[in-house]
Amino acid sequence: MSLAAQANWKTTRIKAGRFQLLALHPKPQNSPVLAIFIEGDGLAWLDAFTPSADPTPVDPLALRLALIEPHLPSAYLARPCQFNPAPEHQQCRVDDWTQARFSPEIISAMNQGLSNLKQLFGAQRLVLIGYSGGGAIAALLAARRDDVNLLVTVAAVLDHAVWTRQHQISPLLGSLNPADDWSALQNIQQIHLTGEQDQLTGISAIQPYIERFSESKRPTVKQVPSFTHACCWTKDWTRLSPL
Repeated sequence: MSLAAQANWKTTRIKAGRFQLLALHPKPQNSPVLAIFIEGDGLAWLDAFTPSADPTPVDPLALRLALIEPHLPSAYLARPCQFNPAPEHQQCRVDDWTQARFSPEIISAMNQGLSNLKQLFGAQRLVLIGYSGGGAIAALLAARRDDVNLLVTVAAVLDHAVWTRQHQISPLLGSLNPADDWSALQNIQQIHLTGEQDQLTGISAIQPYIERFSESKRPTVKQVPSFTHACCWTKDWTRLSPL
């Protein structure tokens, strides 16, 4: 959060079900369109077998993108249980950032976070930008709202059923899958950015989702040469931002 403080951004805590969501943003002023950046999964696992006790990201990449977004007024929304003080963190369960990270309860809480930020800024429309697992969250939210102008994902997983099979890891039981909501998203403009050298997600994590659309409705996919899962999105965001 020191990154936000250095930019004179404000902190807002949003009560959403049993969660306290962290939102960071500049001083609110009326804006017809607000871009909301959604964080990735953070420190969900310590290793392949050990879930973290605290999913707060070591490097909040989505926040870094929000702070340098050149085109639209922007805000940042962390995922449930990230950046939580101890009393609120006791309301969280490990499933909230592991297998059930995209559960209906999580999506409902994040949806409440979007609505609160939209009201705070007096916005009429939203642009959603999600990094990594936050891209799945952004897609699931866009499928459930009627005020999203544009959906952008960065290094996202958009069909986690296929992705978990490919990587031979445990399925995300209890999680909604963006690929199942493709029909609700076919009339929303979408741009999906992925790194050519991304060994964690990459094109294979979004291609099964993209292929569900007809040719005329197929979302835009941009593979960025030499980029990995983390590098070098913040370095080049002012050039890459499609907003």
